[in-house]
Amino acid sequence: MNHDVDVVVAGGGPVGLMLACELRLGGARVAVLERLTELNPTIKGGAITTPSAEALYRRGMLPALAEVQRRTLDRFQAFLRERDGGTEGQGLGIVGHFAGIMLRADLVDRTEPGLADTGPAADIAFVAQQDIERLLAERADELGVDVRRGVELTGFDADDEGVTVRTSHGAVRARWLVGCDGGRSAVRKLAGFDFPGTDPEITCHQAVVELTGAEDLTVGWTATDTGVYAYGPMPGRVVTVEFDGPPTDRDAPVTAEDLQARLRRVSGVDVTVTGVRTATRFTDHARQVTEYRRGRVLLAGDAAHVHSAFGSQGLSLGIGDAMNLGWKLAAVIGGRAPDGLLDTYTAERHPVGAWVLDWTRSQVAAMRPDPRSRALREIVSGLAGTVAGTTYLTARLNGAGVRYELPGGHPLTGRSTPDLELADGGRLADHLHGGRALLLDLADDPELRALAAGYADRVDILTADCPDRQDLAAVLVRPDGFTAWAADVGAQVPTAGLAEALEAWFGAPEAAVA
Repeated sequence: MNHDVDVVVAGGGPVGLMLACELRLGGARVAVLERLTELNPTIKGGAITTPSAEALYRRGMLPALAEVQRRTLDRFQAFLRERDGGTEGQGLGIVGHFAGIMLRADLVDRTEPGLADTGPAADIAFVAQQDIERLLAERADELGVDVRRGVELTGFDADDEGVTVRTSHGAVRARWLVGCDGGRSAVRKLAGFDFPGTDPEITCHQAVVELTGAEDLTVGWTATDTGVYAYGPMPGRVVTVEFDGPPTDRDAPVTAEDLQARLRRVSGVDVTVTGVRTATRFTDHARQVTEYRRGRVLLAGDAAHVHSAFGSQGLSLGIGDAMNLGWKLAAVIGGRAPDGLLDTYTAERHPVGAWVLDWTRSQVAAMRPDPRSRALREIVSGLAGTVAGTTYLTARLNGAGVRYELPGGHPLTGRSTPDLELADGGRLADHLHGGRALLLDLADDPELRALAAGYADRVDILTADCPDRQDLAAVLVRPDGFTAWAADVGAQVPTAGLAEALEAWFGAPEAAVA
C-alpha cells in the first residue's frame, strides 16, 4: 500500500517539531498536524534545563538560544532595577529552584559528574517555551518538514503496514503515527494506552498581569501559611499555588478577579489586578503511560507523561523523548535498523519519565502549608544552602543522573557524551549537527576506523586529539548524543565491544548487507 508520508506527528509544539526535525535529518518524510493556526501566546515555561540546551546545541542552534537569553536577561535586569534598584547583573546567580527554594549558582560544584563537560550549553537556561517553539518551527521549515497548521487529528485506523489518519482536512496514510499532542492527547486515548498515576491536589495559576500595590510582594518564590507564590523576574509575572484541590472547570477563562483573589489570599498583600496579558492554570496531575509504543503508534512528551510544571522539567523531558525516538524511527523507516530498535525507546525513556514524576511530586510535598511539610521544607532549604545539597539538587534538576542501561562497562556508556574540546579548537557538538552517529577516534587507531568503515552511510568517523582527555581512546556517539561505546587508552583490547555496539544500534555493515 502506498503511503503519503512515513510519519504523521500529531502536535506541532516543541516536542512535535523537534521530533519532526530529527526524522527529517534521518531521511524520513514527515507531516506535522497542528490544530492551532499560529503559535500559542499563552504563558508557559520560562526556562529550560541543560539537557534541552544540550540537545539544541548539538543541532547547531546555540547562537539563536544565546541571543534569546540575552534579550530575556535584559528584561529581567530592567525589572529588578525598577523594582528594587538592583544593579547590572543582579539576578543571574540562580540556577533553578526546587519547590520554590532557589538554588544559588555559586554553591554548585561543577566538577560533579553530569555537570562538568556539558560545554556552552551549561550557560543557557532563560529561554521560554514559546521561543523554543518559534526556533524549532524555523528549523523545521529549513529542513523541509511539512507542517500543516489548522489541521486537527480526528481519528485513525492502524494495521500491520501503517496508519490511516483522519483529520479535519481529509485522510493521510502513513507508516507510523506519533502522538505529541499534549497532556490530553487524542492519540493516546484513541490508541488505548494505559495511563496510571496520581490525582491532583493543587491548583496553580501563572500569569502576566497589570497590577497595582505590588510594592509589598517579595520578588522570587515565597511560602506562606496559605500556599506558595512567585513574583517576577519579569514585569507583572505572578504564580500562585493553592492546596484546595484541582479546579472545578480547568477550561474556564482565567479572569483578573480570580487572579487577584488568589494572589491576595496566598500573599496576604492587597494588590489590585487591572489587566491580564496572558494566563494559564495547571495542577499536579501526575500520570505516565505504561509503554510508549503500541504497534504503529508511539507517544512522546506530555502525551506520554504529565506532571506539575515545577522545575521546568516537562519541556526537557519531551525534548529528550524526541531526540531518543527520532533517529531510531528514521533508521527503521530507512531500513538501516530492525523494527526491534524501537523497543529501546520505552526501555530507555520510561524510567526517566517515572523519575521526573516523582521529582515533581516531591516538590509538591515540600510546598504544602501543613506543619509537617513546612518542617520538611526547612530541612531542604538548609541543604540548599550547602555546596553538597545545591550540587545534588542542581544535578538532578538538569538530568545529570540519566544513564541508559547499555552493554559495556565504561563509565561514559549510556550517558550523555561530554562536549569534548578538541585540539583544533572545535568541540564535539560541532560534529553532531547533521544528526548522524559519530565514532571519535582519539588514539589514531586504524583498527577502530576499519570496524566502522562499513557504516559510512550511518556513522561519521573523526580522528582528533583531545588534550583534556588523554585517558580516552575512542567514543561511539549515538545521533542523540548518548555514548553507545567507549574505550580508554591502555585497554587490553581497545576495540572490544565496538563491532557489537555498531551492529546493535546501526544494523549490519554495508559489506554484510551486500
